Amino acid sequence: MSILKIETPRAFKPLLAASRYKGAYGGRGSGKSHFFAEKLVEDCLEEKGMLAVCIREVQKSLMQSSKRLLEAKIDALGVGHLFKVFEREIETPGDGIIIFQGLADHTAESIKSLEGFRRAWIEEAQALSARSLTLLRPTIRAQGSELWASWNPRRKTDAVDDFFRGAQPVAGASVICANWRDNPWFPAELEAERLLDLERYPDRYDHIWEGGYIRALEGAYFARELAAAKSEGRIGKLARDALLPVRAVFDLGGSGASADAMAIWIVQWVGQEIRVLDYIEGVGQVPSFYVGELRARGWGQALCILPHDGMNENAITGKRYEDHLREAGFDVTVVKNQGKGAAMMRVEAARRLFPQIWFDEAATEAGRDALGFYHERRDEARGVGLGPEHDWSSHAADSFGLMCVAHADDLGFAVVRDPNMYADFGLENGVPIIRVSESKNGLTLTLLATMAHEMCHLRQEQLGDRGHHSASFKRMAARVCRAHGFDLKTF
Repeated sequence: MSILKIETPRAFKPLLAASRYKGAYGGRGSGKSHFFAEKLVEDCLEEKGMLAVCIREVQKSLMQSSKRLLEAKIDALGVGHLFKVFEREIETPGDGIIIFQGLADHTAESIKSLEGFRRAWIEEAQALSARSLTLLRPTIRAQGSELWASWNPRRKTDAVDDFFRGAQPVAGASVICANWRDNPWFPAELEAERLLDLERYPDRYDHIWEGGYIRALEGAYFARELAAAKSEGRIGKLARDALLPVRAVFDLGGSGASADAMAIWIVQWVGQEIRVLDYIEGVGQVPSFYVGELRARGWGQALCILPHDGMNENAITGKRYEDHLREAGFDVTVVKNQGKGAAMMRVEAARRLFPQIWFDEAATEAGRDALGFYHERRDEARGVGLGPEHDWSSHAADSFGLMCVAHADDLGFAVVRDPNMYADFGLENGVPIIRVSESKNGLTLTLLATMAHEMCHLRQEQLGDRGHHSASFKRMAARVCRAHGFDLKTF
């Protein structure tokens, strides 16, 4: 009987011991797939009749599977005479088999066909859905069975990361991180590619080569703005201003497992700063869940700002979203439909205001990850943009953009009867307001000049100029009078 000799890099040695769950995550060129392919061949030789399945979330053809890699390993290890390679499967010693499947098409009934399998290797596991992982785990339950996962991390919230590396990782799992430097056979061609990415594409280098989470997708709408916020120190620990109102800005999702996500940003306007204090996201929950979440986090008095579909009925409860929130004791305002091009209007509003935006680092991390990923959908053949991509990141981005639109529109007006004033400008609960006296503004020309005067004060507030009729105000007033024909002396 021949002895099979397989050289194992030091980083992977913890995975050689028996364990119900084994995981290897990291960047490109680390050898994760090569290790598991060799380990599967070895286990099939040691345990005659081994039943094994190689899994991806979606597998449209065997070209997307690990079958070709396994065939190469069988040949390289010199054990081809012990295996039979067929078009769709590989027969192993002792009438065992290795099959290749996508989990997305499985149901609770169909996945029972995998009962009795002793090895399940999930490749590209970052794409595995929580549903698929939930179906798979209790199915692979034969004595001594093992579930393996190899992946390049994408987001903390991905099912595989939450399972292996989350706040409560599975007990007893064997998990290792492996990157290019852990591969003693790292080829010169890949080293050249790595150095090129390090030089030219530093934003994506950490994710591709060091196994870091995606922070900002290249070409994302807000990649530069987020980088500037970080470099300028606008991402850190923020405290709520107890004297100013809190706003909760929504992008509405639905109820049910296939519904879009609900995204909520918690913000305060503090002078010229927009302070983003928290981020809440959920999928498939009824409105009462988010009411409870707002209260639990201390935002029970927030003014809720909804998009225009806040007037639509919830598919399960039959009530409008704004009615649910009002009945729970929240004040609600609904932003009117922005019409065609609304998504890009929100993007542009956010870009204009980004230099004024501060983030709480810990509480908004998930939301910032989504903003960093939000990107344009492109027709590569024609090289043209097709508008924002609708994916997991778009809900947070839509809510964030709505917040910026609401901030730009946040101006109150009041008509008063005061014979001693024309108008004045001030802040009420952090919201700019212009009060106009009907006693002094009976003529249209007078009203226009009065409003122009107070809008100059609004601009002062936006620029952080606290002087009432300061030098900057006077320069602004002179430009306005020249443009509109007002008398500067009476302005």
